[in-house]
Amino acid sequence: MVLFMKENLFIRACRFGSIFLSGIAFSLVGVLSTQADDIQGRDFYEDTQHGWFWYEDPPPEEEKDKKEKKSRVLPSLRSYTTEELWSMYPDDFQELLNVIQKKAVQQPTEANIIEYLTMQDIARRKALAYTSATMYVTQKYADKFSVASVYPTSKPGMTARVQIQNEEISNTIFNARNNHALLFFTSEGCRFCSQQASILAYFQEKYRWEIKPVDIRKNIAAATRFNIQTTPTLLLVKRGEKESMPISVGVASLTEIERKLYRAVRVMNGETSPSDFLRYDFQKGSGLDPKSIINHRINSRNREVGQ
Repeated sequence: MVLFMKENLFIRACRFGSIFLSGIAFSLVGVLSTQADDIQGRDFYEDTQHGWFWYEDPPPEEEKDKKEKKSRVLPSLRSYTTEELWSMYPDDFQELLNVIQKKAVQQPTEANIIEYLTMQDIARRKALAYTSATMYVTQKYADKFSVASVYPTSKPGMTARVQIQNEEISNTIFNARNNHALLFFTSEGCRFCSQQASILAYFQEKYRWEIKPVDIRKNIAAATRFNIQTTPTLLLVKRGEKESMPISVGVASLTEIERKLYRAVRVMNGETSPSDFLRYDFQKGSGLDPKSIINHRINSRNREVGQ
């Protein structure tokens, strides 16, 4: 009986000890978990650089198999003959020249420098050959590729060219006086306008043109219609047509007015177009006439069809 009671007491003590140890274990786990949460929380709030939505790429993985760089094979002129270099396509020649130059810079030996200077000498000779051939063809076919007949560069030729241009300008402006006019936009207190008025007085005396002054502050409708915002401004108008053409903005000299008016009159009359706006009439059909090459080919085809 006594033995039985002792066994029961031992069993109860063991059970109590197990429960006690289990409680201590759970308490330790709770404390450690709380401390871990506190540390993690402090790290999160103390790390202000990252924040809530901070995304970072993972660190790059190291390449397992790194390919070894192959040694560069540099060309040599010993692999080419002079004839091959002379007949080489320009892009290929330029590429080879660049490599030979870089090789000479990398290793400035006597042999490498000689190779580079040899390439330079061949390039110079090729350029000279091209220039000579171009001059030969230009002289042989001067009627097709030379503009010396209408735009000479010699002093006597330049003098004659300027005379022809001035005569054509004067005749064109004088003949257009009956159906064209100039609108002279001014404003009160505009000192530039008074200077432009003096030049226009001489122009009017020379060509007998109609020039109508328009004050943009008094005639707002006209200024608005032609979109005039600056004075002085000269505007070319043609009788019976709504289109107009600006001649100058600001003070313009007599020569400038004449040249711009000449070109404006011709383009408004349909004698020229924007593509040949600068062409003079005596240059028509020459190398300074942009569309003459097209008209020449069309005429040649028509003659072939007619035959």
